[in-house]
Amino acid sequence: MNNEVITAVETPDTTHMPAAEPRLPRPPKRKKRWGDRKDGRLVRTAQPMNKMMAFIMKDRADAMNYFADELDVTETDAFCKQMIAEGYEGFSFLHIMLAAYVRTISQKPALNRFISGQRIYARNNIEVNMVIKKDMSEDSPDTAISVIFEPDDTIIDVYEKFNATVMKEKEKEDLDSSFDKTAGTLASLPRPILRFAVRMLFWLDYHGWIPKSLTDLSPFHGSMIITSMGSLGIRPIYHHIYNFGNLPVFISYGVKRTVYKLKRDGSTEQRRMMDLKVVTDERICDGFCYAAAFKMIRRLVEHPAVLLKRPEQIFEDID
Repeated sequence: MNNEVITAVETPDTTHMPAAEPRLPRPPKRKKRWGDRKDGRLVRTAQPMNKMMAFIMKDRADAMNYFADELDVTETDAFCKQMIAEGYEGFSFLHIMLAAYVRTISQKPALNRFISGQRIYARNNIEVNMVIKKDMSEDSPDTAISVIFEPDDTIIDVYEKFNATVMKEKEKEDLDSSFDKTAGTLASLPRPILRFAVRMLFWLDYHGWIPKSLTDLSPFHGSMIITSMGSLGIRPIYHHIYNFGNLPVFISYGVKRTVYKLKRDGSTEQRRMMDLKVVTDERICDGFCYAAAFKMIRRLVEHPAVLLKRPEQIFEDID
């Protein structure tokens, strides 16, 4: 995994903040049925080919697709500066990217599926994972964080939830999360016992029997994992997804750069651009769905003001 540095996050000045919008009505909670997991419900009406893909490509590493895009972040940068001026300390591209992803899932819920035990599941929540560092040095400690979002979250909700999670971790002097402690305990075992323990975890995960207390703190279970290469001063990489767990998407973005684009009248204009790299598990949905989802993410990132309002409607995945 790659790391995002923890930056200081202060309580924002609420003087000019917009009033919170009312939440959208939630669909009735589904009853758990045979075949459902703690973290998702079995998608029973998926196309036969989609169901077969998990048997043809058993491991997530077999099913990785690579996607690259270029984002025009000129308006995005201006929006970040506006939000900071209004009291949202430390507001950044990361908050916009997270909010855009959450909004896209609310409209295209197939993006929030995962494969476990060679079956397709619709995730019960929107959970984003990230690895963070306390400061930018090679020996600085790092840890994994997970943030739970709601499908109708605005960009303000995303900002507050993400920053609250970061601050909670930052307050720990050794930056030692529950996952780090669990990993430390396992890593201290003799190698034969550790190999057996890891094989057992894979087996339990295949059948959906890992305790929820472990999957809740695992960086390998979630809707998406994201990393910023910009904080390291480089362009993004294609980061693999993991066979263990059920993360279906890994997003990486890099440094911003200035380009000069030719206009219709022959003049040029300066634009700020950013590269995006995505690795996906192709088994959760088809290429048409992925294409539509990432086009929506691009539109939302490049025009983030729309994320200040809640979506008009939340869509549920198929049965």
